[in-house]
Amino acid sequence: MAVSWRSWLANEGVKHLCLLIWLSMNVLLFWKTFLLYNQGPEYHYLHQMLGLGLCLSRASASVLNLNCSLILLPMCRILLAFLRGSQKVPSRRTRRLLDKSRTFHITCGVTICIFSGVHVAAHLVNALNFSVNYSEDFVELNAARYRNEDPRKLLFTTVPGLTGVCMVVVLFLMITASTYAIRVSNYDIFWYTHNLFFVFYMLLMLHVSGGLLKYQTNLDTHPPGCINLNRTSSQNISLPEYFSEHFHEPFPEEFSKPEEFTQNTFVKICMEEPRFQANFPQTWLWISGPLCLYCAERLYRYIRSNKPVTIISVISHPSDVMEIRMVKENFKARPGQYIILHCPSVSALENHPFTLTMCPTETKATFGVHLKIVGDWTERFRDLLLPPSSQDSEILPFIQSRNYPKLYIDGPFGSPFEESLNYEISLCVAGGIGVTPFASILNTLLDDWKPYKLRRLYFIWVCRDIQSFRWFADLLCMLHNKFWQENRPDYVNIQLYLSQTDGIQVCG
Repeated sequence: MAVSWRSWLANEGVKHLCLLIWLSMNVLLFWKTFLLYNQGPEYHYLHQMLGLGLCLSRASASVLNLNCSLILLPMCRILLAFLRGSQKVPSRRTRRLLDKSRTFHITCGVTICIFSGVHVAAHLVNALNFSVNYSEDFVELNAARYRNEDPRKLLFTTVPGLTGVCMVVVLFLMITASTYAIRVSNYDIFWYTHNLFFVFYMLLMLHVSGGLLKYQTNLDTHPPGCINLNRTSSQNISLPEYFSEHFHEPFPEEFSKPEEFTQNTFVKICMEEPRFQANFPQTWLWISGPLCLYCAERLYRYIRSNKPVTIISVISHPSDVMEIRMVKENFKARPGQYIILHCPSVSALENHPFTLTMCPTETKATFGVHLKIVGDWTERFRDLLLPPSSQDSEILPFIQSRNYPKLYIDGPFGSPFEESLNYEISLCVAGGIGVTPFASILNTLLDDWKPYKLRRLYFIWVCRDIQSFRWFADLLCMLHNKFWQENRPDYVNIQLYLSQTDGIQVCG
């Protein structure tokens, strides 16, 4: 069915507008910086030495500065959760835009990879040009120590070169570990290498402090391309015909230069030798704000999650699913949000996100998650919480004398599923363990459905194994009975589908 342009504009317009703004900023920065280093008088002599490599390296660096600052913002999860739940952000379109934070993070990452390649290639050419085009006239402009110096020395003996090589290695590790195949097969590699971003940013701050690229500071007294009379005389260089006919060379010191000579519009005369100064590093101006914001948030999250939770019960469900019910002082969450679990007894560094299937309310402080046992982390976690002899549906209440390992949580954090209660009609479709976000919504409706805008919920759940429906069978039955008793049988429409028929006969 075709979508009208008004519907498309209402649903996708803000997203594409933000994408257009981001693209415009990248193009504008690249083009403006390229022109500055290509035509700017302060970079005249440096451009003569390095050529196109100078323009491309600096233009790509500007794009990298922008994206290295923006890529951190989508990872500020507390900020996103605050904006999503804030009453000051009432627009549904704005909240939907927050749902694309991960996509924007990936987009910035891909952009960083592309322009890093351009930046590296341009600087390899610059290193060669620094060596080949060594300037005898402007020695302080050189990065090489002598003509035809090995360009590899510039890469491995200078601060920008050495830090640049290290940054390329770190970025390569992060890129390769971020591929879908590695994330699925071994999430630990992705997690550990992605945390190298802090090393990357520290190297980036050092990278811009080398001061190899310099600009001219005395443009008033030494216009680019001007003629130095004393230098032309000492180097046996003939002046243009106009000067040979009208003036002697060089001028005696006791005489001032004729006015006609200094005001000539065709040839500019040097009043003094050019002076050069290293570029002021601007990268820290771009990344310091987002980096400080991200570090402050990580510190706040560490302090907030430093107190372990109290495990109330652990429930073993069919089809390798485990439910954990917990309490924590002053913990609040909204249906659809998720938390990050950290169990030092399983791994000192690993953290894994899980959607809340039960949120705390005003009447009860208990919250819970359902875990699908896949991978080594969840297997070790299950072995710590459940005894080896546990069978399906075994409940281990808190009153039993069982020592649970320390468990820490970070969160809650926002997700698009929070919007399910903000529509009059919602359609929730899930497959297998993907039902967990909707389970928290159903639990919330079971507690009290009247405060929400929702008036009809279509819940469709598809499972491969019929035993999987037992995860939330009690919840679905209680919810169905609740709305029948309140004369609202059409409030929730529950549809369960089984994708495989093997083993149905033995489940009777």
